[in-house]
Amino acid sequence: MADTVETGSGDTVSRPRKSSWTYIGPGIVVAATGVGAGDLVATLIAGSTFGYTLLWAAVIGCVVKISLAEAAGRWHLATGRTLFDGWAGLGGWTTVYFSVYVVVWGFVYGATAMSSSALPIVALFPDGPGLRVWAVVTGLIGLAFVWFNRYAVFEKVMTALIAVMFVIVMYVAIRVAPDLGASLAGLAPVLPDGSLLYTLGLIGGVGGTITMAAYGYWINAKGWTDSGWMKVMRLDNRAAYLTTGLFVVAMLVIGAELLHSSRIALTSGDRGLIDLGTVLEDRFGATTAKLFLVGFFATSFSSLIGVWHGVSLMFADFVERMRRDRAGGGAEPAGTAQEVAAAGDRERSVPFRAYLLWLTFPPIALLFLDEPFGLVVAYGVLGAFFMPFLALTLIWLLNSERTPPEWRNGMLSNVMLAAAGLLFVVLCVQQVREIPW
Repeated sequence: MADTVETGSGDTVSRPRKSSWTYIGPGIVVAATGVGAGDLVATLIAGSTFGYTLLWAAVIGCVVKISLAEAAGRWHLATGRTLFDGWAGLGGWTTVYFSVYVVVWGFVYGATAMSSSALPIVALFPDGPGLRVWAVVTGLIGLAFVWFNRYAVFEKVMTALIAVMFVIVMYVAIRVAPDLGASLAGLAPVLPDGSLLYTLGLIGGVGGTITMAAYGYWINAKGWTDSGWMKVMRLDNRAAYLTTGLFVVAMLVIGAELLHSSRIALTSGDRGLIDLGTVLEDRFGATTAKLFLVGFFATSFSSLIGVWHGVSLMFADFVERMRRDRAGGGAEPAGTAQEVAAAGDRERSVPFRAYLLWLTFPPIALLFLDEPFGLVVAYGVLGAFFMPFLALTLIWLLNSERTPPEWRNGMLSNVMLAAAGLLFVVLCVQQVREIPW
């Protein structure tokens, strides 16, 4: 149940009487969006290479994501301002970085997401249209779905997709008969030879994308706009990433039991899941393999529509901020009914829909062309810098006078965000080194 209270400005806002599981939603959305097919392959490869040894890293990764998403949500609720409002207050360099990033990243990611969603469809229907045709179809379906539906429907569909993902992956993990003794031993922090980069990637990679920054926008779209929703947000966030943690552990189990013992190697990238489907068919039959491909599609398509919605919300806020700055206006007032309306209006705004079109139509050209070399480099560099940028700017914002004293970082939050920032800096350096300059 929720209470309706009046603010100092005379507006009424709804605040929950207590934290409740019935409110959960935005956390599921951000977790489902952040876990893509490439993340699943990385986890499978870690399991196939090192067995259960790196299970502890998956658990730490879950805690890191909880800390980051909680910080983003706390900023939105404690200040009544969006994350981009906070970034803009740190200096013009944040605006320059984000403006370049959101254009280049969206262009390349659009093609990647459409291809990833099409792969399992091609595997399920090999006699149908080719990969490129299915990729275009999934992109257009994602565009139409986000264009015509508001957050409430979007959340329900995302919840259904993550339920499909979770049930199928847990089912496959149970079918491969996990070794409980070995899995418990994997909770002890051990670094086998040659495992450092796998470990860092496992901690930092699964569920960690620009969509973590979109979490605050989704909680606003849900109608949570002030600190009265803080307990609900924290429950929502923890429940979502604990679910993600179980999901990641299940994929590691599949890699350890199905691939490690048989010394089966997967293709890197999304196509590795097609390899796994073949292995599952050989081991358990066509039905299990097809079920897994359905889960693969749910994973990829949830990421597609999640990005189509969440990053478009961020872009709409970015444009709004630029317009307010040019007009000499300030930030929107905190904790008011107008904020709820503003969050809903973004889903129908011209910038929101313009970015939706940007994510869909220009990337279609990349599906029929080799990715330009310079674009690949720019995409790699900008993408590598985003997670360190997010972690370190959250530390800056949540320890400053921009945040009300009672909602500033405590020791634990600072330690977790600093550790995440350091981790992502190391991963950033490694990603930049791997770019084909």
